Amino acid sequence: MHWADFAAQTLSHRGKKHIIASGITPSGEFHIGHLREILTGDMITRACKSAGLDAEFVFIVDSADPLRKVYPFLSDEYEKYIGCALATIPAPDENGKPGNDGRSYAEHFLQPFLDALEQIDVKPRIIDNYTSYANGEFAEKARIACKKADEIREIIERVSGRELATDWFPYNPYGHNGSLDDVNVTGFEWPYVHWEQNGVVGKSDLNKADGKLPWRIDWPAKWGWIGVTCEPFGKDHGAAGGSYATGKEISVLFGDNPPHPLVYEWISLKGQGAMSSSTGNTIGPLEALELVPPEILRYLIASTKPKKAITFDAGMSLVELADEYERLTARDLDSEMKDEQLSRRQRVALEDAEGALRMSKIGDVEHYNVSFRHLAMLAQVKTDQEIFNTLGEELSDRLARMRNWINGPHFPEELRIRVLETPMQGLDLNITASLREALSESLWNSKDIGDSISSCFKVNAINPREGYRNLYLAILGVEKGPRLAPILAELNKDKVLKLLGE
Repeated sequence: MHWADFAAQTLSHRGKKHIIASGITPSGEFHIGHLREILTGDMITRACKSAGLDAEFVFIVDSADPLRKVYPFLSDEYEKYIGCALATIPAPDENGKPGNDGRSYAEHFLQPFLDALEQIDVKPRIIDNYTSYANGEFAEKARIACKKADEIREIIERVSGRELATDWFPYNPYGHNGSLDDVNVTGFEWPYVHWEQNGVVGKSDLNKADGKLPWRIDWPAKWGWIGVTCEPFGKDHGAAGGSYATGKEISVLFGDNPPHPLVYEWISLKGQGAMSSSTGNTIGPLEALELVPPEILRYLIASTKPKKAITFDAGMSLVELADEYERLTARDLDSEMKDEQLSRRQRVALEDAEGALRMSKIGDVEHYNVSFRHLAMLAQVKTDQEIFNTLGEELSDRLARMRNWINGPHFPEELRIRVLETPMQGLDLNITASLREALSESLWNSKDIGDSISSCFKVNAINPREGYRNLYLAILGVEKGPRLAPILAELNKDKVLKLLGE
């Protein structure tokens, strides 16, 4: 059983109706590490619906969270906004300075992520946290938290193993300057939390966005008023003493049933470690989607169990991932599953493969008429129109992504193709003459070209290693590279013969 189907089966024991949640703070550029959380939630929702459950996926934008520091991509002018809600401060302009286009900081970083979600066929209900505070959605949970401050303190200190400050309070008001920093709570009288900030006194209404609950309380509060029954989250939140451990006890204190947890590992960039928006070690979702077909990006998550780490590599690993996906789409998994001779291990592998394919699909596209690897070759030796003439213009979207990948920094050199324009000097003329003669009589398709080359080496007693070395040098100017027969088949025959000498 695929991991998402197993999660759905577990949820079915809680009832028929489910809300699966995902939430992110828009503090900087989103990266594909964030996609693991939201795709995990989306896939569980898909699996629940397949199992006949009433399931909805919600995406919570934590725009009430404060700006914690001036990140490297921001100018020093953001110093004055530290502690202010991301929904209330201006978006940065192209120089990292506070802009004046009317958008908030949260909106600036959220929109590209929402655009990416549309491409990968994720359509959640968006819940804006700051708006939810303003609409009074948190009011009742905030009232309980303030009333039971000592009990919540005991839960957090006992479970997390850390001591809270003596002036800690389970609600953080925004001060007179809009910041949470340097605000000291002086009292609580429903619906107001009274406070003092640098000599200025004030009060915050729990029915409005005059403040927010600390993260360890905000999270279970959301579970309660939204009705969340399942939420995937990173291993940091799932660690012993982490925010889920405290959250589930606080959730019970609120009178709610904590959601089913699903802990996932992080996505790292190959050779660069875990992705982080604040340090800039990222590949953004839209950037990734400029290179990777969306179904391949979904397959990256769907084919990996949540607790297994993923290393994202936009080089050769991307080609291998696409190869794996395309081989899977070409198989008749339904027929394979009917084989009564299958071992339990084989059946489990087939169920996992079927589930991964089902969770990866976008729309009704079953498979393409050209593989990812072959398209990488075609895009380097033919024009767009030549490719469209053969394979159809419905390939335009994939071809555009492919050209972005080829022209960008991630394209692997071992797939790079540069066909020479004039014959290379210094080659073994006996070898090139024999190859020219063999290829001049060959039918111009990949199989016959490959057979002609092999036959030429055998008939003329040419060492295959030296023969291929000369052939690669004659056509591509390098001693080795991608499989040559498919490349030659896509080139003009006369041009190939000319490169092999007069």
